[in-house]
Formats: sequence, C-alpha cells, structure tokens
Amino acid sequence: METHPRRTVLAAALGAAAAAATAGTAHAHGDRGERRFVKRRLKAMSLEEKVGQLFTTYAYGRTADTTEAADVASNRAAHGVDNAAELIETYHLGGIIYFAWSDNVANPDQITALSNGLQDAALADCGTPLFIATDQEHGIVTRIGPPATQLPGAMALGATHDPEAARAAAVIAGTELRAMGLNQNFAPDADVNVNPANPVIGVRSFGSDAEHVAAFVSAQVEGYQARGDLAATVKHFPGHGDTEDDSHAELPRIDHTYEEWQAIDAPPFRSAIESGVDLVMTAHIQFPALDDSLRPATLSERILTGLLREELGYDGVVITDSLRMEGVRDGYGDERIPVLALLAGADILLMPEHIDIAYNAVLEAVANGELTERRIDESVTRILGLKYRLGLFANPYADPGLVDDVVGIPASLEAAQALSDRTTTLVVNDGTLPVPTDGGHVLVTGWGASTNTRLTTEFANRGWTPTGLVTGTAPTQAQIDAAVAAADGEDLIVVCTNGAGNNPGQVALVQALAATGVPLVALGVQNPYDVAFIVDDVNAYLATFSYSLDGLESAVHVILGSVDPQGRLPIDIPRADDPGTVLFAFGHGLSY
Repeated sequence: METHPRRTVLAAALGAAAAAATAGTAHAHGDRGERRFVKRRLKAMSLEEKVGQLFTTYAYGRTADTTEAADVASNRAAHGVDNAAELIETYHLGGIIYFAWSDNVANPDQITALSNGLQDAALADCGTPLFIATDQEHGIVTRIGPPATQLPGAMALGATHDPEAARAAAVIAGTELRAMGLNQNFAPDADVNVNPANPVIGVRSFGSDAEHVAAFVSAQVEGYQARGDLAATVKHFPGHGDTEDDSHAELPRIDHTYEEWQAIDAPPFRSAIESGVDLVMTAHIQFPALDDSLRPATLSERILTGLLREELGYDGVVITDSLRMEGVRDGYGDERIPVLALLAGADILLMPEHIDIAYNAVLEAVANGELTERRIDESVTRILGLKYRLGLFANPYADPGLVDDVVGIPASLEAAQALSDRTTTLVVNDGTLPVPTDGGHVLVTGWGASTNTRLTTEFANRGWTPTGLVTGTAPTQAQIDAAVAAADGEDLIVVCTNGAGNNPGQVALVQALAATGVPLVALGVQNPYDVAFIVDDVNAYLATFSYSLDGLESAVHVILGSVDPQGRLPIDIPRADDPGTVLFAFGHGLSY
C-alpha cells in the first residue's frame, strides 16, 4: 500500500498536542490576584453593566460598526440597533457568538478584524472585554469554513479509538480560532449517543460508550485549553444522547433512571470537569429522574445547582443553550426564561429571543426582589474570573499579521487529512474493495449535490472517469430509474446515503442499483446507522461520519486501495428490523 507523507505530519501534530497537554490545560480558579482584580472590577460596575455581562448573543455584519443595508435591517429587526457596536453599548454585552447566517465569518482576515472591532466597542463601553464564541465542533457543525482547517467531527474522531487524535484536532482548531480573535468554542459535545434515532446529536457525539466518550471529551477539553487563551465548553448537560426529538423545535424527554444517568450520561461531564473545562452548556430537555417537576434542565435548580454544582463539584461557568429554541420556550414566556435560568444556577444566557425583553426582565427581577444583586454578582464573578484567566483583560485582541501564519497552513491541512484517513470505517466488504484497477468508469449517485461534486472530482483526480447523478434525500421512481440507466456500462457504482432509515426512497435506490449487477459501494456520509437498512444489498459499505471534503477524499482513497481502512465503529449499530439486536458492534471495522 502507498505510504502517505501526511502521516508524518500527523505524527508531528500528535506530538505537539501531547506537548501542549503536558504544559497544562486547566485554568486555575480563584488565585489571590484574580480575586482582588475581580472584586475591584465588580465594585466599579453598575447593576446594568453587571446584568449585561450575563448575556451572549449574535449580531449581523462583517464589521462591528457595519452600515451595510441588509445587515442594518436585520439588526434592527432582531435587536432594535444598527450594528454590533450599538448592541454592545446598549446592553453592555458580555459576549458575541458568530454564525454564517449572521454574516460574521466570510474569511479569516475579516473575522479577525470583526473580533478586534467588537473588543474595541466593549472596552469603549464599560472596559470589560468580550467573550467571542462560535460552535466550531467540526464535522456537520462547522461555522468557519475554508481556508480555516476543516477537521473530522466527533464521531469520526471516535472511530480512531485514539483520544490523542482528538487532542491533536482540538489543538489545531483552538489555535486557529484564537488567531482570529475568538476566545470561546462551544465544543466538545459530551453527549453519549445511545439512540440511533437521535435527530439533533448523532455524529456530533464521540460514540455510544460512556467511557469512550469520556476519554475523547477530556482529550479535546485539554487540547482546546492547552494554550490558556481559549475556553472549551462541554454540552449538553445533563446529557442529550437518548432523545428522539429535536430540542430546537420541541422539548425532548429522557427516561433514564438516576442510576442509568450515572452510568451513561454523567461520565463525560465528570471527565471534562476533572480536566478543568471552563464552561458547561445546559440542555433543553426533561429528565424526570433528575427533576420530577419536568422543568427543562436549563431552568432546573435541581439539575444545574443540585446535580452539576453540588454533586459533580463544578465551580466554573454555566451557559445555557440558545434561549431561542422551542425546547426552553415551550410553556415559558420570554420574560421569564432568563430569570428562571439564573435562579436555577446558570451564569450566561445565550441568545434570548428578544434581548431587550430578557435584559430588562433580569433588571426587573432584581428590583422586585425575585433575584438578588448578590446572585447576579455570583455569576458575574465567575464570568470576570474566566475572562481574567484567559488573559482578556491584559490583551483581548488578535494580531492580524499572524493570521496567515496560523490559519489553514499546509501543515495543519495535511494533519487534518491524515486524521481523516484514520477515521474512515469499512463496515461491510465482500471482497469488492479495494477496487483492483488503476482506472475505469464510476457512477457517483445518491444524496448530496456538493458531496457528489467532491467525490466525482476526487475520482477524476485519481484517473477515473466519473459520472455524477444526484438523486437527493427522497429519490422518486423517475430518479431511481435514471440512476439505473446511468449505471449501464459502468465499472463501479458509489451511492451516498444520508438518513436512509427515514427515507425509503434511498433504500429503494440502493436496491435498484444492486439489481444492475455492477459492483456497488455505499457511503454513509453522516450517521453510519444507514447500513442496517441496506446491508443485504451492497458489496461494501463505508462510514465517513460526515460529508466534509477530507472525509470524502479519504473514502475514495480507501475504495481505490491507496489508504487502508483504519476506523472502527465508536457505536453499536442495531438491526433495522430488530433494534434490540446489535448488527455491528462497537469496535467493528474491517481492513485490507
């Protein structure tokens, strides 16, 4: 088999990650200098400024003081201000979160300038630097795209069965984020995905085994925090891995017993806390065994204070998941949610639906005695303390001159591809793979337009003649017939699936292609559970765990034999017709 130079690059990245971890990862809480500094800052702040520190939200625009008409209109509609600078000045915000949909992340230089502009606005307002955050989990939740390094997501990394790979990925990702002025990453995901039907976690989890997930979560926390200037965030407490509902749209319920919570859901959070994680994000879920009032965990004092702080001993910052999500808004008014979250034990209130309503609701709760200023001070003390430990009061800025030397550099890109090569998991193979030829005609079909383009390009780069035909999420009979016709005369078919269990048309497509007699390789380009629905119809099945460019490139290399499949399942895959029976067990993975 071909030896790839990028494996040497990966070894270097792993060595750097180990060195960073040895240097120390946990931020020491509450030394004397920090306590004195925070006490002075707190004493100098007005109540309005302190309440503002409790909020992190979004703003539209590529600059802090944008005058772009579309962004100004969006900010007006969402917040009643023109731009982020006005938002910070009006509400004394503690943090800003970046998204592509809010026009924040065009390219590294723009992101860096935006971060520095936001810090200018915050320091001009009340002298307190901002948390600047995003959800850069990698894999299917990636806010900052190329040229920033694109790394494997959690379940893909879990398939390496090597936590050091996850640590290396976090070191690269964290270093690039900080170079662009971000100081908070809402990652890693600490949920244990024991429910294949989970619509919101899935491949965002490192796997279905609690101890496996705990080891990877700990490694990523340490990797992200290795430099001491970026805060990691584990989510979603007390554990979102066994839901069949999406908390963005409704309030899920988890029926684990307390003992099951201890065995399944708690270990990754315990591990993260032991590794010194800076933030824990709450889940908008009901968990009757932990709080029989059925309040969402985000609003539950029993869960956030009794369980997280008192039982698990966590003394860091607690941040809510987005307060725009229906999982927390269902049954509660927008003016009550922030007050109840603070009473439960949260410190940072993320993305309320209406910042003005939420901000003034907290002030009103202090005025009427429902919240005490002492309670506000507890959270602001934690927030200021973390900002101090991250070095933000000393220097919150990113150096624009260093961006090109850090973000998306060749060594990081090569290390990312080498990591991806270790994640691709061969689940089924009747001997068809590797394909024993240097070229031929291949039909690439199934789910995903950009996925199809990436695969056809990679096959062409490897000397093959590809034909691309996208059939989508729910192929019609006409699309299936077209794919069968396109298979005539081909040497190989590669069909992509994504959510086959919920889309019978995808299963029908695979079955129709199998009937052509052309060798058929299926790629599960997100959740690997698709194989259970097509296992009898394919010659080979590969799990890539995402449709990222590096993962798809690795899959083509495995198909053509230039890379040995190294991944092993980080989950159990149950039978489609008998979910209580394991079809492919945790640790399964074929090789050449």
